[in-house]
Amino acid sequence: MTGNNIEIAQEIIPPGHSQRIDIPVSRLPTQTLLSLPVKVVNGVEPGAKLWLSAAIHGDELNGVEIIRQVLEKIQPEKLKGTVIAVPIVNVFGFIEQSRYLPDRRDLNRSFPGSETGSLASRLANLFMREIVNQSTHGIDLHTAAIHRTNLPQIRANLDHPETYNFAKAFNPPVMLQSNIRDGSLRQAATKKGIPVLLYESGEALRFDAIAINTGVQGILRVMEYLDMYQFPLEMQQIDSLKIQKSKWIRASRGGILHLEIHLGQKIAKKQQLGFITDAFGENKVLLRSNVNGIAIGYSLNPLVNQGDGIVHLGIID
Repeated sequence: MTGNNIEIAQEIIPPGHSQRIDIPVSRLPTQTLLSLPVKVVNGVEPGAKLWLSAAIHGDELNGVEIIRQVLEKIQPEKLKGTVIAVPIVNVFGFIEQSRYLPDRRDLNRSFPGSETGSLASRLANLFMREIVNQSTHGIDLHTAAIHRTNLPQIRANLDHPETYNFAKAFNPPVMLQSNIRDGSLRQAATKKGIPVLLYESGEALRFDAIAINTGVQGILRVMEYLDMYQFPLEMQQIDSLKIQKSKWIRASRGGILHLEIHLGQKIAKKQQLGFITDAFGENKVLLRSNVNGIAIGYSLNPLVNQGDGIVHLGIID
């Protein structure tokens, strides 16, 4: 980078400009070239450099729409700093509507990657080199895995003061203390000293209006907190609930699940969450919580096996 210019993939974006860049990734067996789509909005004044990424898991779509709506609201001449937006990181999985890459690797377990490794490793290396290394802050947008849904929540290292203030600025319904997973984008960026928020909301292969709106509003709040932008409308603040631990309530037997709770509901210890039966409604087994908590996620598939995670509870002391 020179002065306030931003250079990504040998493209230079001067202050006060917005530019679309397609970074070549790899060719399919048909020789069709797939590229990483990037939109850079470089402000007229220096400031924070915020990356926004989505669809690291190719079937997690809410973040794609969140980034589109955020970009619509940003004008480079009113921006301090830079927004680097990558709405579809796993372009291979996105095309196939799959969480994974063609070799079944999870891209979010492949960071920081390698120039000579697997396809996942090479794509992770490219993302680190061209996106993360240009940034001071990051927000990675996710949904629950397929057949599950999540309450809008930020997962981050809340014990780190700068990251905690970053998460508070996003102002989600729930902030969850989250351990860093080996090979994740969050781990690789954190090792470079970059605060990262992981936003989880909604389900795979679906647009969820509440999840999308909460994500858009959260990113706009973060941009104001980082002194990057002043938006004309005052955004409503909520009381974020800070959660240190969570646990899954699991099925004690296989059968057909009937849930009786909703996302965001406060749950008391020993409260009934639902029940499991056979197809005739016989052999009913009640599902109860063994902690006080809040429902931050649950299974959408009524067919369960013994040991399946059914309800994800944020533990409330």
